[in-house]
Amino acid sequence: MSTPAISTAAGLVNAPLLYKGKVRELYDLGEHYLIVVTDRISAFDYVLEPAVPDKGNVLNRLSAFWFERTKELIPNHVIHTDVDRLGEVVPEAHREALRNRIMVTRKAQRIDIECVVRGYVTGGGWRQYESGGAINGIQLPAGLRKNAKLEQPIFTPAAKNDVGHDEDISFETMAGMVGADLAEQLRSRTLELYGFARDYCEERGIILADCKLEFGLVDGKLIVIDEMFTPDASRFWAKENYALDIEIDSMDKEPVRTYLAGSDWDKNSQPEPLPQQVVEETTRRYRDIFHRLTGQELQ
Repeated sequence: MSTPAISTAAGLVNAPLLYKGKVRELYDLGEHYLIVVTDRISAFDYVLEPAVPDKGNVLNRLSAFWFERTKELIPNHVIHTDVDRLGEVVPEAHREALRNRIMVTRKAQRIDIECVVRGYVTGGGWRQYESGGAINGIQLPAGLRKNAKLEQPIFTPAAKNDVGHDEDISFETMAGMVGADLAEQLRSRTLELYGFARDYCEERGIILADCKLEFGLVDGKLIVIDEMFTPDASRFWAKENYALDIEIDSMDKEPVRTYLAGSDWDKNSQPEPLPQQVVEETTRRYRDIFHRLTGQELQ
């Protein structure tokens, strides 16, 4: 049974709203930030209607799950995820609506780089490889097939762009933006985290094809921020679905993308509301990946 969808925390939180993204809302608590993960869903750069029940619940709880398990590898921004500790910031009448959807975090200086690791040649990486045999300037062997596993995962950063698409860049370009030492730290830490999560997923019948992570600085020290190994920031494949040369059905909002791609929507205007069966199937996908990764049922 899904909980009612939350499309915004406006009116539920007594704190200044600093930023509203496609899914997350960032509030200022003074010393810390409050992140609320809503059930909003986006595709093709549009936020869609209606919101998808339990999506924010899954995203927030999975991030908390991974932050806890990787904190010995690298520090992260999490202070706590307990809505009851927020006092009048979230009045008691609103706490159930936001339970499992909030994260209180340290304030970090965000590094404006999407740190992407690709373990397989797929998605945007495949399109780059098809056109020039390389991904983000990294030359790859000739003759690779779509969805092929790479001999070694590769680090393929992107420059963050809060308006429009992030821009794929080479490691050398990134080093010019943030400095050689920090660039090397970002690459090595991202690859280390990917390797940890890839091995964990493998044990549970899931392929972690690629992922993106974000980092920040607190007192000059690198920490991981934002979200971690969620269906919105990683490409998960069920092992039983893996094949070459096809579009593999990923364990995320694929039902939404498939529906929109098969509709007569022009991709230049706000689409019509999603059909109920598409919303329900998307909720099921998010709940399923949560269960397969954590072994827990979503409460």
